[in-house]
Amino acid sequence: MDPFVFHNPTKLIFGKGQNAALSNEVKAYGNKVLLVYGGGSIKKNGLYEEVVQQIKEANLELFELAGVEPNPRLTTVRKGIELCREHNIDLVLAVGGGSVIDASKAIAVGAKSEADIWDIIKKKAQPTDALPLGTVLTLAATGSEMNAGSVITNWETNEKLGWGSPFSFPKFSILDPKNTLSVPEDQTVYGMVDMMSHVIEAYFHKADNTPLQDRIMESILLTVMETAPKLLENLDDEEHRETILYCGTMALNGITQMGLRGDWATHNMEHAVSAVYDIPHAGGLAILFPHWLRYTLDERISRHVQLATRVLGVDPSGKTDQEVALEGIEALSNFWSSLGAPNRLADYNIDNSQVDKMATLASDRGKFGNFKSLEKDDVTKILTAAL
Repeated sequence: MDPFVFHNPTKLIFGKGQNAALSNEVKAYGNKVLLVYGGGSIKKNGLYEEVVQQIKEANLELFELAGVEPNPRLTTVRKGIELCREHNIDLVLAVGGGSVIDASKAIAVGAKSEADIWDIIKKKAQPTDALPLGTVLTLAATGSEMNAGSVITNWETNEKLGWGSPFSFPKFSILDPKNTLSVPEDQTVYGMVDMMSHVIEAYFHKADNTPLQDRIMESILLTVMETAPKLLENLDDEEHRETILYCGTMALNGITQMGLRGDWATHNMEHAVSAVYDIPHAGGLAILFPHWLRYTLDERISRHVQLATRVLGVDPSGKTDQEVALEGIEALSNFWSSLGAPNRLADYNIDNSQVDKMATLASDRGKFGNFKSLEKDDVTKILTAAL
């Protein structure tokens, strides 16, 4: 394995009843809180009232930024930054899923920087500080509650970019499975696809001697695959919600990538697709990942074979490595389809008219992908195959 340093400063507060910890956590950071949330689902399920009550119990002053988009917009981030500066906010509190948390990370960093937040996201400037950020998670999916990563969309330029900073880790994250019970079926499916995709990105690496890392990743994938059908049969099952919630956090809090560098090309390509078409992120991943896997068969096929045999139930007896790998890819695609995820770009009414634009956006910062390096021509082929 590669040498590494691991540091994750986020305090994870996990389990049934942990919403009650919020009042004690928020009062440690000052007197003024900016509550950031999305389209209003937290008001429908009662979480909003619960959060506001705890903030009042802590005798803190509350300000709000509502309406964070599923692919959070730069314009919304800038609104949050202005609110923080105008009201001298002490703590940013994200209550929602990954999009709300991603926007809140950018708000927290941007509020303490003289540079424009888009320049920070594009790596033209470096952050030096951030407001403290706390989260109350409502969707098992992105893992943003326990990492430094964030993805922001600049709709004016059709750019959707991932970024991160040591300053963008949440100080604390509360994960109560009760908060995910109201998540509808389609979003539940997308969340499970997203967390599996995070693990698969890490799984395709070129480091040697990673038996424990591989087994950790395989266990997360197997747990999601075992639990997903049960959860979809009964969306009100709090124990299955709890299992999936934990899987989503563990999939992207850093432990799967100790001593290795995952690929992450598929995420980069999907960001280009959803920057143009504004489709659900995990829906794009479900479509693109099998095509990326087929495209990379000539690059250390042993990884494809290992995934197929250890996770996807492929019997290798009497088969070539390529046959095993292809069968595994088909099994993965079929599993996601069985949950209700899309498998063609046409499912989102995407045709070949914007393929060149999407390929250009994906490759505008040069070659990318740590398992197999891609450039524009490669992206064009993968997107075309996915149509």
